[in-house]
Amino acid sequence: MDEGTIYNLIPTEPVKKEKKPRYNSKFHQSVKEEYTSNNADHKTMGQAKVPVPATENFLKKHEKEPKLPNKDEFHYPDEKRRRPPVPKKDDMPLMGLKTTKNFITTNAVQTITSVPRKPEKIYVDTRKGDKHYLDPSGLEPLYIHRKDYGNTPEYLTKRKEEIKRAQEEYNAYVAEHFRKGSMQQLSEEERQFMLAGLKKNWEEIHDQYQGLSVVTDTAPKKNRKERMEAEMKQLERDIESIEKHKIIYIAN
Repeated sequence: MDEGTIYNLIPTEPVKKEKKPRYNSKFHQSVKEEYTSNNADHKTMGQAKVPVPATENFLKKHEKEPKLPNKDEFHYPDEKRRRPPVPKKDDMPLMGLKTTKNFITTNAVQTITSVPRKPEKIYVDTRKGDKHYLDPSGLEPLYIHRKDYGNTPEYLTKRKEEIKRAQEEYNAYVAEHFRKGSMQQLSEEERQFMLAGLKKNWEEIHDQYQGLSVVTDTAPKKNRKERMEAEMKQLERDIESIEKHKIIYIAN
């Protein structure tokens, strides 16, 4: 705390704080020009000075109606394959044409030598006489009359050949490893002994699993239960694999 002195009675000028210059962006001028450009146009209804149309550009009749494309001459797609049109009543026929063809004999020969047309197979399923074709209905045995009926499909024959070729290659591969001594076949006694051991292990773990408490309220109980379940599933997979494959090879 300052002590009272006579010098404190002398009036002093207050010290003014100097303000820092205001920040001005270098884009201030460009933003100002862009904002004020074209800002005075169309402030009122429409343009300030509406251009007066020329006297030649007056509205004409049907000018605002949509203009359709020009009509092209229509042609049928099969026009070239069509027969010539029927002659009109005013057209003069060709005179003096004669033919030696005997139409009666020709028609008789065609009728005698022609194969009679087989009637279509149909069936009626309503009392009003509604007819349906028999072939697509499934009631007609079509497949038994096919040439390849009863034969083994070609894709099955190819698949059997591929399986046989793969088995031969595998047998050659196993024989080669047997010759080198790097692989040996597990005997039936050893296979049964291994299978019995896996089943015994599964039974032991299953007995321990049956003795667990029903409520797994702690982390160790939960972990032990999950571990035993995983071991039992792995043993089940091993047992199933050994029972499924009668021949087992061991690689050294």
